[in-house]
Parts: sequence; structure tokens; C-alpha cells
Amino acid sequence: MAGTIPREFIDEVLAYTDIVELIDSRVPLKRSGNNHMACCPFHGEKTPSFSVSQPKQFYHCFGCGASGDAIRFLMEYEHQSFVEAIEELAQMAGLQVPKIAYSTEPQKKAPEQFELLDQVSNYYQHQLNHHPKSAQVQDYVKQRGLSPEVINTFGLGFSPPGWDNVLNVIGAGDQKKIQALFDTGMLIKRDEDSKAHPNKSPWYDRFRERLMFPIRDRRGRTIAFGGRILGDGKPKYLNSPETRLFHKGHELYGLYELKQALRKIERILVVEGYMDVVSLAQFDVNYSVATLGTATTSDHLQKLFRLCDEVFFCFDGDRAGRDAAWRAMNNALPVIKPGKQARFMFLPDGEDPDTVVRHQGKAGFEAEMDKAMTFSEFFFDHLMQQVNMESLDGRSKLIDLCKPYLEKIQEGAFQTLMVARLSELADIEKASLLPLLGIKSVSMMTGASVSARGDQRKTASIHKVQGPAPVKKAITYLLQYPSLAEKAGDPGRFSSLELADINVFIQLLDILQNDPNLTTARILANWSDKEQHQFLARLAVEPLLINDETAVSGEFNDLLLLFTRQYQQQRITQLQRKERQQGLSSLEKNEYLQLLQALKS
Repeated sequence: MAGTIPREFIDEVLAYTDIVELIDSRVPLKRSGNNHMACCPFHGEKTPSFSVSQPKQFYHCFGCGASGDAIRFLMEYEHQSFVEAIEELAQMAGLQVPKIAYSTEPQKKAPEQFELLDQVSNYYQHQLNHHPKSAQVQDYVKQRGLSPEVINTFGLGFSPPGWDNVLNVIGAGDQKKIQALFDTGMLIKRDEDSKAHPNKSPWYDRFRERLMFPIRDRRGRTIAFGGRILGDGKPKYLNSPETRLFHKGHELYGLYELKQALRKIERILVVEGYMDVVSLAQFDVNYSVATLGTATTSDHLQKLFRLCDEVFFCFDGDRAGRDAAWRAMNNALPVIKPGKQARFMFLPDGEDPDTVVRHQGKAGFEAEMDKAMTFSEFFFDHLMQQVNMESLDGRSKLIDLCKPYLEKIQEGAFQTLMVARLSELADIEKASLLPLLGIKSVSMMTGASVSARGDQRKTASIHKVQGPAPVKKAITYLLQYPSLAEKAGDPGRFSSLELADINVFIQLLDILQNDPNLTTARILANWSDKEQHQFLARLAVEPLLINDETAVSGEFNDLLLLFTRQYQQQRITQLQRKERQQGLSSLEKNEYLQLLQALKS
């Protein structure tokens, strides 16, 4: 089980970090009043709207809404994980990251296995240039036109002939290392009765006489390998097996190299092979990745959409390529959110990304990308080929075919527009189509054809927005004037109040009453891995109608009184209901009278 980083240490890291210095080293800032400004690094703009506050240790873009502390900046700007961001800030501050770890033996082995696989990778790279039998591999690399820089960037290597090269060179007779090489998939254990292999050892190398591609994780550590045979052997491509370090459904070849090459990732191209990724990088198309012998999974897509808004899939134009594209599309359905796009690029027969970029260059290849089908075009085109759109039966079948897929799409504009497009294609009224799809909550954006259930949700949404407005205001005041918490009293008295976001308000009060001198960044760190973070970050910079601290304090106290009154009324209603159903105890009757008296005062 992975370790955790104590909250106290996260606060300490943020206390040692100057967010202005951190961001200025990556995005040059200019002082503007009490803040520092720059053009936002997260969206294109000409007029600076990206503000960094030194007192709050917090950044916010008034254009795109990006906001957060030093940790979040590294996560978004450097594409780091939460732990990686903490580790980098700790290193800058000269602090050692403590981890409360629930240690198991496999956890202890992990660093050794990473180191061992890096040694194997270095060994293969050395063999590419120095092994006497590497000429065929070197010729192949030259034919592909790969420069030494690209070869070095991707760490290409050569697994020489023989059954025991890695076993003897890296294992070196050390049984612990040999076991670790087996655990990481580099060695295979021979059946005791098998005589298929000439060496007498029970172990033998998995990869022999192949061009080797190290597969790296997000930190650049080697976790597995892919190997391409250059003769007539089978299989043409061989991957490491699944191990504790390597899960094909989570990893993407070339993703680490992509993140190293690009500071700002605008789009990512998913291709089918290692050599496609490497060849495209040779022509400066350095934003491609490849799956590792599996279809593109939802985990892959979530990872890609966290990095950019537009993902292209590149497949062969034959039946197999289109089937692979359909599987990718199906996995993308629940992942696509507002602002995210998936497009599908199909190559002519006999072509692959490598041949296209060689013949047409980067500009020509990207021109082909611009012709890629949109998600909706590919989706409906694929299903319409299975029906006769000229007949009523065909259009009815199209609706049936679409239904299970459209149900997977998250509610919102994309689902709404997909349903609207189906309405046009099937020539059926939107109001009549919705019940057939079972998507009753979709509003068709016309203002007229909203289902009854949709009306109910709309009404509930209005109440939800109107109801918690005082809570939202109270949270905003606390975030911008933390000292208000000192005189707010016990936050627990609001715990049973039935208002949206009241639990966030209570938690915020509790945090600030323990330490009213926290910066905004350190306050929000308590929600760094929770969905409320963005909500709170917006409130932390929301302009206030009143800026006088005394006036803010007075209004905050009025809000506390309002919450108290709402609780009293809520409790009275509960007691009245109980009185009608089963009667009240003497204590409850006394409480009821006291509440009535309190409301009158």
C-alpha cells in the first residue's frame, strides 16, 4: 500500500515556498500594485490576466479561471503528480519528505527494480553501438533516418543474440537480482522438463536480437521494454509482460518524452507503434504516443485529457484499423467532458504515420491531421453504414444502435448536441426521441422541449443555487478575512443544518480557529485533492462588494445569526413532525418551547 504525505509536512512545504519566486522562474512576472501579473500560461492571451498574490501565496487567472497554490501550479504547468510536486518543492526548500508508509516487501523492492531496469536499458543502448552483431539494427535505424539525438532521447538499444546476456551481465550470479529481473519480466523461468533452450540455467532472457524500446513512467524511470525483431522471427513486436511496475492499460509509450519536449501541450496524437512515435519525433511531430499492445483504455484517455484538450487517433484505413478506432471511441464516451475533443484520422492502405511524415514532412502530416473526422462524424458514420437511412426501419434501428453509447456520455452540452444530431439524422422530433433513448434529463437547449423530469431537475437546481448563497458568502469572507473565525464560536452547532456546502464552511471554520494566520494557499491545501478545491479557489479571489474589514465582520456575524435562525426553524419543524407521528419526550417538549422563545427574541 502506498505511503501518504502528512498534512503537517504539506503545510510546512508551502510555508517555505515563495510562489512568486517559483512562478517567476517559469513565467516572468511584473509587479502590479500588491500583486504580480503575467499572460496566463494555461491559455493564450495578449493582455495579462494571470495574477499571483505574495501575501496569499496564491495564483488566479481572471481569464480562464485557473487558480491554486504552488503545488497545483507545478501539477498543471509541469504536468506533475501531487506527490511529485511536493517532492520538488521539498527539494527546493531543503526538506526531506516523510512518508507514513504501510510497508510491504514489494514496496521495498520497487526502487531496486527501477534501478535494475535502468541498468538493462543502459546495457541495450551500449550494445546498439558496440556489439559486433548490431550492424543489421544500425542499418535499420539509419534507413529510418533517425538522428543520434532522437535515438538518445528515446533510449533505443539492441538485445544481442544469446539466451543469457541480461542474466549474466545484469544478474551477475546474484540470486536476488536474478529474481528481480524475473519479477520485472526480463527473464523467463524454464520448465524443469523442457530442453528447448541450450543453456543449463533455469532462467533465460526474454528479449534476443531485437531493436529495443524502453518504456518509461511519468518520472522517466524504465518500467518495461518493447522489442522489434528485424528478421523473419515471430512475433514482430514483443512487449514485457504485466508486472507490479508495468500495467499496459495505464501506460503510454512516448508520454514521458512528449512531456519533456513540450512545455505547453495543445494536442496529442495516439498511434499504433513505437517506431511511429520515434519517426514522428524525428520530423518534430513530438506530441505522439502509442498504446502498448492493447486498445486505448479509459485510463489512457483520462491521462491524455488531463494534459490537453484535443486527442487525435491515427489508424489504418482498413477494417482492423476502423475496428480499433471504434474501440477507442467507445472508451472515450464516458471520459469526454466539456472542452475536450477526440478526432479520428485514417490513413490510406499501405501507409502508416512514418511513411506519411517522410513523404509529406511535418506540414503535410499536420495538414492530414486537420482533415481528421470529428468524434460525432466518426460515430454516426460508423453506425449509419449498418442501416438503410432511406427507410423508417433503418432510421429506427439507428436510434436503437445509438442508445447504449449515448447513455455513456456525461450529461451536458456534448450529450445534448449528440442527441440533437441523431434527431436530425433519424428525422424525429427531439421530444419524441428522448424517451426512446432513456435520456430524460437532457435539455435540448430550445427552451421548449424539456422533459418533465428535466423541469424537476431545473427547479431543484434553482433552489440549490438560491439556498446556499449565504453559505457561499460566508465562505468567501472567511477565505479573504481568516481572522473572522476567531469569534465565530463552535462550528459544530451548524453540523445538522441542511444547506449545501455547510460542511465545507464548518471545516473551514475549524481549520482557521486552530490557526487563523494561514495563507490562502495553505488553507486550500486541505482540499487539494478534492472536488471542492476549484470552488474554493474561485471564492478566494471573488471581488467583494464591501472592502472595509469592520463592515465585513458585521455582515459575517449577520450570516452566523441567519444560520442559527435557520437551524432553529429546521429543528422546530422536525419536532413538530415527531409530535404528530409519535409524541415528544419531556426533554423534547422543553427544547421545543426554548426554540420558540429564541425565535421570538
